Amino acid sequence: MKVTIRYFASIREGIGMAQEPLETSATTLAQLRDELIARGNAHAASLARGRAVRMALNQVMSPEEALLQEGCEVAFFPPVTGG
Repeated sequence: MKVTIRYFASIREGIGMAQEPLETSATTLAQLRDELIARGNAHAASLARGRAVRMALNQVMSPEEALLQEGCEVAFFPPVTGG
């Protein structure tokens, strides 16, 4: 299925792009994250399992178990704090 991935803040800086279209066989956010980590290099470092990464599906904060849909938008970003 085709999805649009958006990267924010330090993740965007680490990967070197703000967004990308992707053809994926992943069905959940967790599987998509693992697929991106498997690319290695910047994706692996920025989205590594040991790092705190938040995810949104169609602009709604979502758990890793959330199901992807054709044409959906997935966003990855680090946790943020206010102050």
